[in-house]
Amino acid sequence: MPLTCAAEMVEFDAGSGELRTHYAGFFDPGFGYGKKGEIKGTKAVLEVRPHDVPFIIEDGQFLFKMKYEKMSEKPDIWYGSEIGSNYHDQTLRLAKQFRQVL
Repeated sequence: MPLTCAAEMVEFDAGSGELRTHYAGFFDPGFGYGKKGEIKGTKAVLEVRPHDVPFIIEDGQFLFKMKYEKMSEKPDIWYGSEIGSNYHDQTLRLAKQFRQVL
């Protein structure tokens, strides 16, 4: 996310199923980008929770869309290691509830 924008995950289609896909869906200016583009992208990890009914996610299924907002000016503080941000340069990994078997 360049410093000139922020974004939010919003539902793609309320009729696509009984699930919520945007619990942690806000992307601050600088997320996966850094101050001057020194990070070449960061994985956005999607958190999905079904609502009281079984639900299967299929390959290629659309779950959300990104709503971008243009900042009125570049922020003085941006998302990144300088402020101790947790996800500024993350890779994909299993959630803490799972154990990876090699």
